[in-house]
Order: sequence, then C-alpha cells, then structure tokens
Amino acid sequence: MTSPGTYVCRYCRQASDPTQTSCVRCGAPVNVKASISDSGWQKQPPIKDMARIQFGQSYCQIEGFQVPAAEFTLAQEDSIYFSHHNLLWCDTTAKLSNMSLAGGWSRVMAGLPLIMVEGRGPGHIALSDNHAGDIVTLPLQNGQQIWVREHRFLVATGQIKYSWERSGVWFVTGGGDDRETHYPMGMYGDIFTAPAQPGLLLLHSPGNTFVRDLAPNETLLIQPSALLYRDMSVRMHLHLEYPHSRGLNFMRSFNYRSVWLRLIGPGRVAVQSVYQRPEKSEAITAHSFATSRSW
Repeated sequence: MTSPGTYVCRYCRQASDPTQTSCVRCGAPVNVKASISDSGWQKQPPIKDMARIQFGQSYCQIEGFQVPAAEFTLAQEDSIYFSHHNLLWCDTTAKLSNMSLAGGWSRVMAGLPLIMVEGRGPGHIALSDNHAGDIVTLPLQNGQQIWVREHRFLVATGQIKYSWERSGVWFVTGGGDDRETHYPMGMYGDIFTAPAQPGLLLLHSPGNTFVRDLAPNETLLIQPSALLYRDMSVRMHLHLEYPHSRGLNFMRSFNYRSVWLRLIGPGRVAVQSVYQRPEKSEAITAHSFATSRSW
C-alpha cells in the first residue's frame, strides 16, 4: 500500500486512496484490521460518521451510526432514484418526480405500495431507512451487475439501471384451502447494472454485515432471509434438512425440518445479522428445486 493506485479496498474491491481515513468510493475505513472468522467470513465495518463518497461532480455524505442517513449533494443534472418511504428531506431547488420502470414496478411493504422517485440536482437530498443497521455502499463499474434481496435497496445514482426477477426459491405447505406458498427470501430479487458508466448503489443492512468470496463450486448454507446481495455468478437453491424425530412415524417426522439457502460459487456474497425467524414446522408438500438430507 505505497500509493493511491496500489491500494484496493477489501470491501468494494475498487482502487482507492490510502491517505484518506475512509475509502473515497464506498466509505469503508481505510487500512483497518480485517476481522475474519475461521469459516472465511469478514465483518464489514460501518461507514464512519461524516464520511464522503465521491461520484462524478456530486458526493454523498454518511451521517450517524445506529440509523445512518445518506445526504446527497447533487450537481446540475446529476440524479439519483429511491423508494419514496426512504426520503427524509430535500432542498426546494432539487427536482423530484415519479420514475417509471420497464417491466413494471409493483411492490408493497406492510400493505402499502412503494413508489420509485427520481431526484435531480442541483440541491441536497437526504435518505434513510427506519431500522437500525449499516449503509452498505457498492460502486459498480462498467458492465458490472449485482443481485440484491428485495427491500434492501436504499438509493442508486442515475448511471445504475434497475431490473427485477422472481427469486425462484419457494416451498408449499398444506393442501386444498390450507395450501400456502412461502418465499423465504422474498418473491423477487432486484438486479442493478452499470451498463455504460460507473455508478453508486447504496443498500440498508439491518444489524451487521458479513462478506465472503466463494471459490468455484464452493458451497455454503445460510438462512434465506439473511442474504443481502450476491454476484450474479453465484447460484442458489433451497436445501432441506430433516433431523430424526424419536418416537414419531416416518411421515410425521417430515414436519420437523430446517429450510436453508445453498449458495454456490464463484463470487462474492454478503449476509446481514438480522433475519426473519424460520417458518413454522409444517410438512412441505412442494418446492422449487432443492437438495435435502435426512439424519
């Protein structure tokens, strides 16, 4: 780490300036001692209060710790987009408008529809989620894509294009009128791409964030709702564990199961420490592709 050109941030994987206290591209502390577990997970430190992240002629400043806010200072014609419920405040000079998205944008949270909003400079716009956790900054280079679990998106710059796909991870319990389809990591996944120019993507991660690089064909199991983002090269599917239940017959023992998400490398994955409790133990009658193990 002898010059700005030789320092690569271990979190955003971009060249940065080691003379600064935080990465100019993602805000992560520079030259921190890595906290890596025996399993290969690395804890991503929270962005320091008042850290600045530059993009084009504009910049973003992260403010606060437990429920951090992202304040954007937008130059003329620079733009960002975000879901309406994340807006804290904006200058009267900043221009806000509804944003239409190809393929349809139909999401709800707590029964209420979410509206995508575009903000244009010049002016200041501040955004935040309403849960304690970290802001995770992902600078995307030309042609780079990232898959993000739904409802984790905070804001993206105008250079980033958005699309979505069904997660393809589901299982069914019950039958007839009691049939219910479960999506343990959400029905949809968000895909963000920088097709022509580098851009900036910000996520909100409840709790702490842990990152790991998977080697080709390396696999791991996580709780489905703990997934934050993954490289598009990382594949995923359900994995079902059926522990032996003493004293129960064979069919009833299948009510006792654990639902996991199997990730398969190569690529980078990130998980959050706060996730939903597993679904109640009803027998699974159908599911998307899944591996299983009885023991």
